[in-house]
Amino acid sequence: MGKFLVEKCGPLSGEVEISGSKNAVLPIMAAALLAEGRCEINDVPALRDVDVMCRLLRSMGSVVTEDYENATISIETEKIVAEEVPYELVKRMRASFFVMGPLLAKTGRAKIAQPGGCAIGERPIDLHLKGLRILGAQITEGHGYVEAVAEKLHGGKVYLDFPSVGATENIMMAATLAEGVTVIENAAEEPEIVDLANFLNKMGARIKGAGTDTIKIEGVEAMHGTRHTVIPDRIETGTFMVAAAITRGDILIRNVVPDHVKPVIAKLVECGVVIEDTDEGMRVRGNVNPLISTDIKTLPYPGFPTDMQSLFMALLATTEGPSVVIETVFENRFMHVGELNRMGANIKIDGKSALIPGQRKLLGAQVISTDLRAGAALVLAGLTAEGVTEVSEIYHIDRGYEKFKEKLNGLGAKVSRIDD
Repeated sequence: MGKFLVEKCGPLSGEVEISGSKNAVLPIMAAALLAEGRCEINDVPALRDVDVMCRLLRSMGSVVTEDYENATISIETEKIVAEEVPYELVKRMRASFFVMGPLLAKTGRAKIAQPGGCAIGERPIDLHLKGLRILGAQITEGHGYVEAVAEKLHGGKVYLDFPSVGATENIMMAATLAEGVTVIENAAEEPEIVDLANFLNKMGARIKGAGTDTIKIEGVEAMHGTRHTVIPDRIETGTFMVAAAITRGDILIRNVVPDHVKPVIAKLVECGVVIEDTDEGMRVRGNVNPLISTDIKTLPYPGFPTDMQSLFMALLATTEGPSVVIETVFENRFMHVGELNRMGANIKIDGKSALIPGQRKLLGAQVISTDLRAGAALVLAGLTAEGVTEVSEIYHIDRGYEKFKEKLNGLGAKVSRIDD
């Protein structure tokens, strides 16, 4: 397990480098199963989830070489030796379900346990299975597992009832080797979708429209190995933007794609944060104006990301005036509210809305990281709280942030780690 001890600090300042995207690299690693040849993936973050995916791929016969010092992983799968994914790996990470599409397309069979991950609410795999059925898969759902079988996948038109990122990616990967043309309507538009499509196209796939709500995939006979650099992590970018704001600091953030964080920029500017694009990166200053409240409503991309909701809630607890945060994506994503309230935030929940009075002086307390982003939010809150904040169950944070403590301390934070 382990925990962070966070002390109140002054304004954070300096420079920080953003790592490659967790949510982009995991499906890209799964997609490497489709290649006949070696794939090299660059700017890979050293994360617990990446390690789990490496182990998962090895269990199916892939040769995986990790070089975290150079942020590189190579994957080569001469032959897939197992179409069943071990439960002990699946239960640790929801992204393990990404291998279903590639396995089915490559071998005609995939059997996977129901995925795990953060307990932030129901994230059903129904849309994944709906799409695979349309492509010709026979689906069997047993107690705790899903099995898909298809002699040969074929193209089809898939309409997603909700623009699910995971379903879009899984269906897109499966469709690359299907006969004919597949069209995904109401597809997710996240930058991670575009990054996966770019990787697949480098391998020889024929995908158009990624980043829009309609994606067209023309199936090919086979795909080859390639080299690819993962996009920067937009949620880590947003996290350090909020870190600058909540401590009233001044941080230069390197390796950033500003278009990927437009809604975060907009809301921080509404709060009074000054943000500048420079040749060196994005400069975020929370020390220019008194920070005021704003309202947030989470939505699928390009709306405000649900992954930033808890981080913004920590910030809004310290700004002038009341705020309202509405969560529309996951029904259990207010689990961190009780922990912030232990620090004195006094947030009230009303259905899908959280009412934040603002202008609170937070106090250090013992709190629990209820999920990945909530854990990061509690650490940032601890940077402004009087006394010491003890954040436990930080394995969640390890899943999604590379060298989180080191990066914060490099900016002037006072975060120490105690491992059991």
